[in-house]
This record gives sequence, structure tokens and C-alpha cells, in this order.
Amino acid sequence: MIGRRGLVMSGAAAAVSALAGSSKHLVTPGARQVPLAPTPALAQARVAPVPAAPTPEPRIVQEALAALDRHSRMVPHRDRIAVVDFSVPSAQPRMKVIDIASGKQKDFLVAHGSGSDPGHTGYLHKFSNVPDSNASSQGAFVTADYYVGKHGRSQRLLGLDPTNNNALERAIVVHGAWYANADMIPAHGKLGRSQGCFAVGETELAALFEHLGPGRMIYSAKA
Repeated sequence: MIGRRGLVMSGAAAAVSALAGSSKHLVTPGARQVPLAPTPALAQARVAPVPAAPTPEPRIVQEALAALDRHSRMVPHRDRIAVVDFSVPSAQPRMKVIDIASGKQKDFLVAHGSGSDPGHTGYLHKFSNVPDSNASSQGAFVTADYYVGKHGRSQRLLGLDPTNNNALERAIVVHGAWYANADMIPAHGKLGRSQGCFAVGETELAALFEHLGPGRMIYSAKA
């Protein structure tokens, strides 16, 4: 976790814009930087059947595209965007990586924070941007560098809106987790909960990184 408010948005803008023309990513002292290893195929088989992916809420998709325009200076790659509709329960794939030109999408299961669902119902009930809330945050994020942490290979995120601008301070990242694997659905009817991170299944993480990569937007909202 980076020091408290160790990166202001002006510095973040310079760091993210550098992703567009350089292979260098943000570097945190002491963190081992990991190159994105290619996978044999983008689509990877799930280890257990899950319910069909719901159609994204049109309003949320429109909000995401508007945010992509609004934050264009901070998002160097705008060919694809990830939209997370937290109106959908965790038992269904609610993260969509959408190709802007073709409209094609890749679906992923994703966990929400325990602070957003204290009763562990499988539904997100509230967002928070407060440190130590363990809640998911609403708004636009830009993907930054890869590193290896306690959850293995992970990707840092910069929050671009007032509703999520503590993301770096809170160490809100994308990572893989056993509790976000597809076999949690038949066993428990829902995924486990993160501490506010976008946690995806361990077998799906490489495919998500390959689809999304650094310098693209993740938009999180609830209808």
C-alpha cells in the first residue's frame, strides 16, 4: 500500500499518460514488478457452471461511456472498457469488458467488498470511499501497474472521481481470489467478499488482464 495520499491526481495523470507510449508502469518501492505474461487463449473454461451473464444495465453503460469521455486525459487506451454493474448479485458475471467498436464483451464474476454487504447476502448494498471501510467504491478507475502482493499478481487502480479517489490509498486493486472462483456458486450460491477490491476467480485473472491491460477504464456503479 502506498503512503497516505502519496499520489495527487496531477502526478497520477502524468503516470497514466506515460502508459500510452511506454512499457514502463508506475513503480512502488519494494514491489516486484511483473510483466503481463501472454496466455494461450483469451477465453478460459470455468471450473463450474454459473448462471448466464445478464445484459448490462443500459444507463450504467451510458454513464461509463460518458466517464470515458470526461476522463479522456487520464485514460490513454479507450478501445475497451470494463463495466461493473453492482445491481447484479455476485452469483452472476457482472463485470463486462466491452470492445467499444464492435460491442463484443467478455464476462467475469467479480466480488464486492465486505463493507458493502455486511450481512453477506450476495448483493452490494452500499458504496464507500472511506479508508478501512472494506467497501467497494463507485465511479471511474484507470488501471495502472502490475505487482505481486499477498494475493499474487495484482493490478493497481487510480480512482478518478470524488467517490473513489481514495482507491490508491486504500489499496483497491484487481486481483485473483479463491473466494471468487466459479465453484463458489454451486457450493454457496454467491461469491465471497473482498476488502473493497475487484476480486475475480483465480483461473480468470490472466484473461481479464489480457483483455483489459494497463491504461484502460473500469467503471463501477449500481442501477
